[in-house]
Formats: sequence, structure tokens, C-alpha cells
Amino acid sequence: MSIFTGSGPTRTTHFIDGAWTEPVGPTFPVLNPLNDELVADAAAGTAADMQAAIDAAAAAFPAWANLAPGARQQLFLRAADIVDRRHDELVALMAVEGGASRAFSSFQIRLSSAMLRQAAGWGYLPAGDVLQSDAPGRTAMVTRKPLGVVAGFTPWNGAFYLAWRTFLLPMAFGNTTVIKPSELAPISAGLIHAEILHEAGFPPGTFNVVTNAPGDAASVAEVFFESPAVRCINFTGSDKTARILGERAGRALKRMVLELGGFNPVLVLDDADIEESIKAVTFGAFLHQGQVCMNSRKVYVHRSVHDEFVARLADRVRALKVGDPTDPSVIIGPLITDSAVEQIDERVRDAIDRGATLVTGGRAEGRIYHPTILTNVPSDAICTTGADETFGPLLVIEAFDDLDTALRDAQSTPYGLSASIMTRDRARGFDIAQRFDAGIVHVNAPTMASEAALPVGGVKDSGWGRSGHYAVEDFTEVRLTTMSSHPGRYPF
Repeated sequence: MSIFTGSGPTRTTHFIDGAWTEPVGPTFPVLNPLNDELVADAAAGTAADMQAAIDAAAAAFPAWANLAPGARQQLFLRAADIVDRRHDELVALMAVEGGASRAFSSFQIRLSSAMLRQAAGWGYLPAGDVLQSDAPGRTAMVTRKPLGVVAGFTPWNGAFYLAWRTFLLPMAFGNTTVIKPSELAPISAGLIHAEILHEAGFPPGTFNVVTNAPGDAASVAEVFFESPAVRCINFTGSDKTARILGERAGRALKRMVLELGGFNPVLVLDDADIEESIKAVTFGAFLHQGQVCMNSRKVYVHRSVHDEFVARLADRVRALKVGDPTDPSVIIGPLITDSAVEQIDERVRDAIDRGATLVTGGRAEGRIYHPTILTNVPSDAICTTGADETFGPLLVIEAFDDLDTALRDAQSTPYGLSASIMTRDRARGFDIAQRFDAGIVHVNAPTMASEAALPVGGVKDSGWGRSGHYAVEDFTEVRLTTMSSHPGRYPF
């Protein structure tokens, strides 16, 4: 029976060494962010649970690392088929556990299935290089070897897809994994994946999930840093948490892969297609209520088209249906917590108090915050400085006359994840894209544009490491092997 039936609350356990494992500790409630209805009683994991998961992953590593790529390929393809088959069930899960609309859930499911199918072929990527050597008769070979156990933190936002990305990338290159999902969405962010991989036939120990109660994350995750079996820690979340984890990883000499927040500006140039720009900005800013690291936060619009752009965008945004995300027509569902609602409302009020113009939105109904657009926002307002990411359906629009000035302002934040440029002149767009200090720059596409095969990742405080097959750099070690056929020459 599925871990999530949709017919009422369920009770979850950990998944360790290929089996559902009763927790050492008690359970904690997982609540629907829309109405606080009970979704599940989840296992409140302890350090002992996490150590058992790490031990299982370490024991499974040699066999998984040496499994033929064709055998690994079949497992990934079977998992992708299961994801496709369970589409509607997964949509229902993400709605009640994370407040995700059907549009956003389906978006995640398509990306997840595509990534699984992409990963199925990564075992056939070139495994190394043959290099020239200055020594006579010496052949030098560089090969890539998996690290061992990779530990992952999976987030509550975009939970289903981001969890796949957290463990799928290291597993595709021969590592085994242990996942600690967010306590706000433990099923969508890890447990449902264990069920899918178990059904697909993945060997025991290759993928393990331990959940924890609110407030217990630090003690449970500490085992990641203490265990010598864990060779890498893969984290998706806030830069604030990443700094704490990074300091701890430094003391333990653990490598880290980080995908963090972003300010994600959009430039709408004077020659942009206004209708296409409005579509891209609406999607980029308000998908999943603005709770995704790549959501657009600020749009710089050339003054010659600013008024038309704002008016037409506001009309489109007002038409977005808000409400219960189990309704397929709803686009804007609830924010994840009361504190998330309070934060965005405080920042909207702060901007208005400083002189900003509220174009639309600016009000809450329970945890649903209506999509909000602000213009004429002073530079000292919290929501426009970019010093601290505003995680919610809030978009700031600013008119610009000088492109260089707009570019400088757009890059004045600590973040460097994604950016977009809207222009009919693609050559001009490409030239401007080269001036952005960001991991991803789209010309005539939203900041949220994603494909499973493309490298996603940021610079500056948006993290380091990349997804797709480029992740081979993060989750493998380089080994140099030489063979000599001539006698050596030595100085003594």
C-alpha cells in the first residue's frame, strides 16, 4: 500500500537498508499548510536512526559503485515509469503537504521523470582521460571514482523534484545516499521517493531516509559530520543555514554541494515583446506562491514600455485564481507557515510606508497571500535591497533609462542564481547575458526555466555545484594512475 493514500492521515517510518524501519523515538504531526489538517504522523528520528542509515549506505556502496551501467540504467528507467504512472497521486500529495498547485506539481513531476531518464545514461559518460607524460614509456590515466556515502538535506519547497536532484545526482555516479527531508514535507521530500525506488528494485542501502521532528534537525544531522563514512553533504536551502552547515563541514573536512537562494532579476528592454514578457514574468514570479529559489523577485523595465507593462501585468496577475491547491484551477495556494505570511506582509507594509505604490495584492486570507506587485519602491526598503531573500508572491518593478545602471543594481545583491533578459534582439540579449554574474541567464525565458539535462546552480551566495551530468565534478574523485614500460631515472 502506498505511504500516501489521500484518504486520511497516515503514519510514516524511516526507510533504512531497503526496509521501512520503526523509529527509535516518537512521531510528530505533518500538517496541511492551508488548514492545518493532519496529513501524517511522521517518525521523529534520532542520531541512532541516522547512524543506522549511514551504516547501511556504507555497506551498500561497494556493490552499487561496481554495478554495470546497464543494470543501473534499467533501475532508473523503471523509477521514471513509476513516477509517470503515479502522477495524479503525487499531485494530490504535494497539494496537501506543501500547498503546491496542480500546475507546479505537474511541472515537478515532468522534470523528475526527465531527470531519471537522463540519469539512466550517465553511467556511459566517459570515465576519464589518457594524458601525455614527459617520462619515456609512461602512460598516465585519469579516472573518476564515486566518493562513497553522500548525505542530503531536501527542502519543503519544490520538494518532490528537489529531492530527486539531491540524491539522484550522486547515485547516478555510483554513490549511495542518506536523506534528511524537511520536517515540513517529509513525504514529498524523501519518503515517497524511497517507496518509488523500492518498487523499482534498487538494492537495499543505496537510498535511505530518516525524518526528524521540528527542532531536532541539528542533533540528527550532526551524525553526517561525525561519521567518516559520509564523504559529501548535498544541501538545498537558505544561505543562512548553509553558512552554519559550511562551518561545521569545514571543521570535519567534508566537501559540500550547495544550491541556495536567489534574487533573480529580469530585464525587460525597450524592444521586448510585451505580451511574452508578461507571460514569462507572471510564471517566473508567482509559480508556487513565489516560494522557489529561482522565482523572479525584481523586474527592471525600460521606461518607454514601463507603464504599459505594469498595467497589463497587473491585469494578468489579478486573474490568477487563489485558494485550495487541490482545485486544479487554482494557481496561488497557501504559504508554508504563518511566519512566512508575516514576513511577506511586513515587507510589503515596510515598502508602502516608505512610499512604494501597491499595484495589486498586498493582503492575506489565512495563509494565502494574494500575488503582489509594487512599484516606486525606495532603495532602502527591505524587499528591494536583495540582502535577504523575500520568499513569497511579491514582485518589485522598477523603471530604468540606462541599461548599465540597471545591470549594476540588478547585481548589487549577494545572490547570483538566475536572471532573465527579454528582447527581440537575440544578439543583444546574448551580449547582455555575458555581463551577468549569475549561474543561469535566460534570454526570452523566465528565471524559472528548467530542464533536467541543463546545469542548474549559482555563484556568490547562491551556492556552488551544478546539476545534470555536470554534477560528475561534485560527486566523484579524480584518480591518477600511471604505467611505465621503461626503467626509471632517479637523481640518487
